[in-house]
Amino acid sequence: MFTMRSFRESISVTWIIFLAISTQICTTATSESHSPKHMENICTYEVTIETTCTRGAETSNSVKLRFGDKNSNDILVRKLNSKHVRRVDPLEPQVLDDVPRKPFQACMVDQFQVKGQCVKSPICYLYLKLVGYDDWRPGFVQVRMLDEPHFNSDYFYFRRYLPRLLWYGSDVCDSKITPFGVKYTRKVYGKKHVKP
Repeated sequence: MFTMRSFRESISVTWIIFLAISTQICTTATSESHSPKHMENICTYEVTIETTCTRGAETSNSVKLRFGDKNSNDILVRKLNSKHVRRVDPLEPQVLDDVPRKPFQACMVDQFQVKGQCVKSPICYLYLKLVGYDDWRPGFVQVRMLDEPHFNSDYFYFRRYLPRLLWYGSDVCDSKITPFGVKYTRKVYGKKHVKP
C-alpha cells in the first residue's frame, strides 16, 4: 500500500540521486576545462622590438600587436607595454637588465613575453598599432615561439614613423616568386572581425 511516508522517501531518494548526478557532471566539466588537453593550445612567444635612433623615435603611447600564421591563427596583444620583460643590447643578444622599465625608448631593443593560441606553421604576418598622440619609429620586430622554434618569424622591418590608430605591418604568408617579382595573394579581412 502506498503511504505518505513512502512517497516522501521516494522523493528524498530521487533528490539525492539528482544531486549526485549534478555534482558528477560539474566535477567532470571542471576537470576537463583544466586538463592538459584543454591547455595545450596556449603557447608562449617572445617578441623583440627595436626602436630606431632617429630623434623623436621613442613613444610612451600604447602599442598593440597582432601576428599569426598562414592558417589564420591570429594572436592579438591589446597592450604590449604592460608585458615588458627586459632590455637587450642591439648589437649582441646579451641581456643588459631584467628590471621592468619604460619600453620603446630611442636606440633600444625591448623584449616582451606574451601568451596566445599556438600557431601551426611559421609566423608570416605581423602588424603594429599605435594608440596615442606622439610618434614612434620602430626598426624591426621578431616573434619567437618558445615551444616550437621552427615556427619563429623572420624579421619584420618598419624603419618609418607608424600611422596612428591603424594596423600597419607586413603579410608574407601567400607569396610567390615570379619573373616579374614577388606576387602576393590578395586578402579580404572584412569577414573576420578582430577587436582593436
